[in-house]
Amino acid sequence: MKPAKLHYWTLGWFSMALCCWCTSDTFTQSDNHPHPWKKLYFAHHWPVTVCKMNANDCHDPPKYWTIHGLWPDRAEDCNRTWHFNVTEIKDLMSDMRHYWPDVLHSSLNRTQFWKHEWDKHGTCAATLEVLNSQKKYFGKALELYQHVDLNGCLLKAGIKPSSSYYKMTAIKEALASFYGVTPKIQCLPPEEGEEAQTIGQIEFCFTKELQLINCTAPKGESNPMQAHLKLGTEELSVCNDTLPTYYPSEVQGHK
Repeated sequence: MKPAKLHYWTLGWFSMALCCWCTSDTFTQSDNHPHPWKKLYFAHHWPVTVCKMNANDCHDPPKYWTIHGLWPDRAEDCNRTWHFNVTEIKDLMSDMRHYWPDVLHSSLNRTQFWKHEWDKHGTCAATLEVLNSQKKYFGKALELYQHVDLNGCLLKAGIKPSSSYYKMTAIKEALASFYGVTPKIQCLPPEEGEEAQTIGQIEFCFTKELQLINCTAPKGESNPMQAHLKLGTEELSVCNDTLPTYYPSEVQGHK
Protein backbone atom coordinates (compact mmCIF):
# COMPACT_ATOMS: atom_id res chain seq x y z
CA MET A 1 0.00 0.00 0.00
CA LYS A 2 1.35 3.43 -0.91
CA PRO A 3 2.07 5.88 1.92
CA ALA A 4 -0.69 8.32 0.84
CA LYS A 5 -3.31 5.56 0.73
CA LEU A 6 -2.12 4.19 4.07
CA HIS A 7 -2.45 7.68 5.60
CA TYR A 8 -6.04 8.14 4.40
CA TRP A 9 -7.02 4.59 5.44
CA THR A 10 -5.58 5.12 8.94
CA LEU A 11 -7.27 8.53 9.30
CA GLY A 12 -10.61 7.11 8.14
CA TRP A 13 -10.44 4.18 10.55
CA PHE A 14 -9.53 6.50 13.45
CA SER A 15 -12.39 8.88 12.64
CA MET A 16 -14.89 6.04 12.48
CA ALA A 17 -13.63 4.58 15.79
CA LEU A 18 -13.81 8.00 17.46
CA CYS A 19 -17.38 8.45 16.25
CA CYS A 20 -18.41 5.05 17.61
CA TRP A 21 -16.70 5.73 20.94
CA CYS A 22 -18.48 9.07 21.34
CA THR A 23 -21.84 7.56 20.46
CA SER A 24 -21.29 4.67 22.85
CA ASP A 25 -20.22 6.99 25.67
CA THR A 26 -23.26 9.24 25.19
CA PHE A 27 -25.58 6.25 25.25
CA THR A 28 -23.94 4.89 28.39
CA GLN A 29 -24.30 8.17 30.24
CA SER A 30 -27.89 8.56 29.12
CA ASP A 31 -28.66 5.00 30.11
CA ASN A 32 -27.14 5.46 33.57
CA HIS A 33 -28.78 8.82 34.32
CA PRO A 34 -31.93 9.05 32.21
CA HIS A 35 -34.19 10.44 34.95
CA PRO A 36 -32.94 13.64 36.65
CA TRP A 37 -34.99 14.64 39.69
CA LYS A 38 -34.99 17.49 42.19
CA LYS A 39 -36.95 16.49 45.30
CA LEU A 40 -38.56 13.60 47.14
CA TYR A 41 -42.21 13.10 47.98
CA PHE A 42 -42.72 11.15 51.20
CA ALA A 43 -46.31 9.88 51.10
CA HIS A 44 -48.41 8.69 54.04
CA HIS A 45 -51.82 7.21 53.42
CA TRP A 46 -54.77 6.66 55.73
CA PRO A 47 -55.47 2.89 55.61
CA VAL A 48 -59.20 3.24 56.30
CA THR A 49 -59.60 5.41 53.20
CA VAL A 50 -57.44 3.06 51.14
CA CYS A 51 -59.79 0.26 52.16
CA LYS A 52 -62.80 2.39 51.28
CA MET A 53 -61.36 2.67 47.78
CA ASN A 54 -61.07 -1.09 47.42
CA ALA A 55 -62.56 -3.18 50.21
CA ASN A 56 -62.44 -6.52 48.36
CA ASP A 57 -59.18 -7.69 49.93
CA CYS A 58 -58.86 -5.33 52.88
CA HIS A 59 -59.38 -6.54 56.42
CA ASP A 60 -58.90 -4.70 59.73
CA PRO A 61 -56.76 -1.80 58.39
CA PRO A 62 -54.35 -0.05 60.79
CA LYS A 63 -55.82 2.95 62.60
CA TYR A 64 -52.69 5.04 62.09
CA TRP A 65 -51.09 6.70 59.08
CA THR A 66 -48.73 4.34 57.25
CA ILE A 67 -46.09 4.83 54.58
CA HIS A 68 -47.16 4.74 50.96
CA GLY A 69 -43.79 5.53 49.46
CA LEU A 70 -40.70 7.70 49.04
CA TRP A 71 -40.79 9.07 45.50
CA PRO A 72 -38.35 11.17 43.51
CA ASP A 73 -40.15 13.66 41.30
CA ARG A 74 -39.75 13.35 37.54
CA ALA A 75 -38.43 9.81 37.72
CA GLU A 76 -39.80 6.26 37.58
CA ASP A 77 -38.42 2.78 36.84
CA CYS A 78 -34.81 3.94 36.53
CA ASN A 79 -33.10 0.54 36.54
CA ARG A 80 -35.13 -2.48 35.46
CA THR A 81 -32.17 -4.79 36.08
CA TRP A 82 -31.86 -3.91 39.80
CA HIS A 83 -34.34 -6.40 41.20
CA PHE A 84 -35.94 -6.24 44.62
CA ASN A 85 -34.45 -8.71 47.10
CA VAL A 86 -36.32 -9.01 50.38
CA THR A 87 -33.31 -10.56 52.15
CA GLU A 88 -31.55 -7.18 51.91
CA ILE A 89 -34.12 -5.66 54.28
CA LYS A 90 -34.57 -8.63 56.62
CA ASP A 91 -33.28 -6.54 59.55
CA LEU A 92 -36.05 -3.99 58.89
CA MET A 93 -38.86 -6.49 58.54
CA SER A 94 -40.61 -5.82 61.85
CA ASP A 95 -40.81 -2.07 61.24
CA MET A 96 -41.69 -2.55 57.56
CA ARG A 97 -44.69 -4.70 58.44
CA HIS A 98 -45.87 -2.19 61.05
CA TYR A 99 -45.20 1.17 59.39
CA TRP A 100 -45.15 0.25 55.68
CA PRO A 101 -47.71 -2.54 55.38
CA ASP A 102 -49.51 -3.63 52.25
CA VAL A 103 -52.88 -2.34 53.43
CA LEU A 104 -54.87 -4.16 50.76
CA HIS A 105 -53.15 -7.52 51.23
CA SER A 106 -52.55 -8.30 54.87
CA SER A 107 -50.45 -11.47 54.54
CA LEU A 108 -47.22 -11.08 56.52
CA ASN A 109 -45.31 -12.94 53.82
CA ARG A 110 -46.45 -10.67 50.99
CA THR A 111 -43.72 -8.36 49.68
CA GLN A 112 -45.21 -7.31 46.32
CA PHE A 113 -46.01 -3.77 47.52
CA TRP A 114 -42.39 -3.16 48.58
CA LYS A 115 -41.13 -4.64 45.32
CA HIS A 116 -43.34 -2.22 43.40
CA GLU A 117 -42.06 0.76 45.41
CA TRP A 118 -38.42 -0.25 44.93
CA ASP A 119 -38.75 -0.98 41.21
CA LYS A 120 -40.66 2.22 40.41
CA HIS A 121 -39.16 4.71 42.87
CA GLY A 122 -36.24 3.24 44.83
CA THR A 123 -34.12 2.61 41.75
CA CYS A 124 -34.37 6.34 40.99
CA ALA A 125 -33.80 7.53 44.55
CA ALA A 126 -30.62 5.42 44.58
CA THR A 127 -28.72 8.16 42.78
CA LEU A 128 -28.31 9.63 46.29
CA GLU A 129 -25.60 7.98 48.37
CA VAL A 130 -27.86 7.83 51.44
CA LEU A 131 -30.43 5.87 49.42
CA ASN A 132 -28.17 3.83 47.14
CA SER A 133 -29.16 0.36 48.36
CA GLN A 134 -32.41 -1.33 49.18
CA LYS A 135 -31.60 -1.35 52.89
CA LYS A 136 -30.70 2.35 52.82
CA TYR A 137 -33.80 3.31 50.82
CA PHE A 138 -36.32 1.51 53.01
CA GLY A 139 -34.38 2.23 56.19
CA LYS A 140 -34.24 5.98 55.50
CA ALA A 141 -37.98 6.05 54.76
CA LEU A 142 -38.61 4.43 58.15
CA GLU A 143 -36.36 7.05 59.77
CA LEU A 144 -38.25 9.87 58.06
CA TYR A 145 -41.55 8.37 59.21
CA GLN A 146 -40.42 8.59 62.84
CA HIS A 147 -39.00 12.08 62.30
CA VAL A 148 -42.17 13.44 60.68
CA ASP A 149 -44.49 11.71 63.19
CA LEU A 150 -47.66 12.64 61.32
CA ASN A 151 -49.84 10.65 63.71
CA GLY A 152 -48.50 12.59 66.69
CA CYS A 153 -48.83 15.93 64.93
CA LEU A 154 -52.50 15.43 64.10
CA LEU A 155 -53.32 14.22 67.60
CA LYS A 156 -51.61 17.25 69.17
CA ALA A 157 -53.69 19.47 66.91
CA GLY A 158 -56.87 17.71 68.05
CA ILE A 159 -57.43 16.20 64.61
CA LYS A 160 -58.43 12.57 64.94
CA PRO A 161 -60.74 10.14 63.15
CA SER A 162 -64.33 11.18 63.74
CA SER A 163 -67.87 10.98 62.42
CA SER A 164 -67.83 14.80 62.36
CA TYR A 165 -66.37 16.79 59.52
CA TYR A 166 -63.27 18.99 59.53
CA LYS A 167 -62.48 22.07 57.51
CA MET A 168 -59.64 21.37 55.11
CA THR A 169 -58.20 24.81 55.83
CA ALA A 170 -57.96 23.88 59.54
CA ILE A 171 -56.04 20.69 58.70
CA LYS A 172 -53.68 22.60 56.41
CA GLU A 173 -53.09 25.30 59.01
CA ALA A 174 -52.30 22.72 61.70
CA LEU A 175 -49.76 20.95 59.49
CA ALA A 176 -48.14 24.19 58.30
CA SER A 177 -47.87 25.43 61.89
CA PHE A 178 -46.27 22.19 63.10
CA TYR A 179 -43.86 21.57 60.21
CA GLY A 180 -43.26 25.06 58.86
CA VAL A 181 -43.92 23.86 55.30
CA THR A 182 -46.94 23.14 53.11
CA PRO A 183 -47.54 19.43 52.41
CA LYS A 184 -49.74 18.04 49.66
CA ILE A 185 -53.06 16.60 50.86
CA GLN A 186 -55.22 14.31 48.73
CA CYS A 187 -58.82 13.25 49.21
CA LEU A 188 -61.51 11.07 47.74
CA PRO A 189 -64.12 13.39 46.23
CA PRO A 190 -67.70 13.10 47.54
CA GLU A 191 -69.69 10.20 46.17
CA GLU A 192 -73.14 10.80 44.78
CA GLY A 193 -75.39 11.96 47.59
CA GLU A 194 -72.45 12.88 49.87
CA GLU A 195 -71.37 16.38 50.84
CA ALA A 196 -67.89 15.66 52.21
CA GLN A 197 -64.57 14.61 50.71
CA THR A 198 -62.56 11.90 52.50
CA ILE A 199 -58.93 12.53 53.44
CA GLY A 200 -56.68 9.79 52.06
CA GLN A 201 -53.05 10.83 51.62
CA ILE A 202 -50.58 13.42 52.94
CA GLU A 203 -47.26 13.96 51.17
CA PHE A 204 -44.22 15.79 52.57
CA CYS A 205 -41.51 17.10 50.28
CA PHE A 206 -37.77 16.87 50.94
CA THR A 207 -34.72 18.24 49.18
CA LYS A 208 -31.90 15.91 48.13
CA GLU A 209 -30.30 16.88 51.44
CA LEU A 210 -33.46 15.52 53.15
CA GLN A 211 -34.62 18.92 54.36
CA LEU A 212 -38.36 19.61 54.48
CA ILE A 213 -39.64 22.04 51.83
CA ASN A 214 -43.02 23.17 50.52
CA CYS A 215 -44.72 20.76 48.15
CA THR A 216 -46.38 23.54 46.19
CA ALA A 217 -44.81 24.13 42.77
CA PRO A 218 -43.46 27.66 42.03
CA LYS A 219 -45.76 29.82 39.92
CA GLY A 220 -45.50 28.89 36.27
CA GLU A 221 -43.91 25.48 37.00
CA SER A 222 -45.92 22.30 36.65
CA ASN A 223 -46.01 19.75 39.44
CA PRO A 224 -44.49 16.52 38.03
CA MET A 225 -46.11 14.23 40.62
CA GLN A 226 -49.70 14.58 39.46
CA ALA A 227 -50.34 10.86 39.12
CA HIS A 228 -53.30 10.14 41.37
CA LEU A 229 -53.75 7.01 43.42
CA LYS A 230 -56.49 4.96 41.78
CA LEU A 231 -57.95 1.74 43.14
CA GLY A 232 -60.90 0.25 41.33
CA THR A 233 -63.08 3.11 40.12
CA GLU A 234 -62.14 5.56 42.89
CA GLU A 235 -59.31 8.03 42.75
CA LEU A 236 -57.54 10.46 45.08
CA SER A 237 -56.94 14.03 44.00
CA VAL A 238 -55.82 17.26 45.68
CA CYS A 239 -58.35 18.18 48.39
CA ASN A 240 -60.85 20.97 47.87
CA ASP A 241 -60.45 23.74 50.48
CA THR A 242 -64.17 24.57 50.40
CA LEU A 243 -65.58 21.09 51.03
CA PRO A 244 -66.10 19.55 54.48
CA THR A 245 -63.58 16.78 55.09
CA TYR A 246 -64.25 13.36 56.55
CA TYR A 247 -61.48 11.61 58.51
CA PRO A 248 -63.04 8.14 58.89
CA SER A 249 -62.38 5.89 61.88
CA GLU A 250 -63.50 2.71 60.12
CA VAL A 251 -64.41 1.45 56.70
CA GLN A 252 -68.11 1.78 56.04
CA GLY A 253 -69.69 -1.61 56.68
CA HIS A 254 -66.68 -2.80 58.75
CA LYS A 255 -66.88 -3.11 62.50
